Amino acid sequence: MAELKLPSVNIVVISGRLTQNPELRYTGTGRPVVRLRLASSRRYRDQNNEWQEDTLFIDVSAWGDLAERCHDRLVKGSPILVEGTLRQRTWEQEGQRRSTYEIRAYRIHFLEKLGAPEDLVESPGEEILDEEPVSDDEVPF
Repeated sequence: MAELKLPSVNIVVISGRLTQNPELRYTGTGRPVVRLRLASSRRYRDQNNEWQEDTLFIDVSAWGDLAERCHDRLVKGSPILVEGTLRQRTWEQEGQRRSTYEIRAYRIHFLEKLGAPEDLVESPGEEILDEEPVSDDEVPF
């Protein structure tokens, strides 16, 4: 019997509020990248039937036009819904290798109107499909 090979799927959808203002930087080639810090909470009842809250803090990066629009329209506390892929980023700090997981956004829904007619910002499909891999050394954070 032939072995069944399932395709890998890496899709993340998460909502929450920004814990700080977006941080916009540019790579050495002038490409914009924004770092967002998202807090996503869930409420649940524990064994004693008392309400508890669990909050997850996660970094989100967005590139290109999406990065600039997020920087222009979002502020600390803004509610958003992020669609993207989970990535591991590694770097060296004080001689020790460190790593973190972050979401690389390809679509961000603004969940609060700030006077602009659209509530959805997404990067063009070509940028997602044809994008060259970015090394961790190129990320300016």
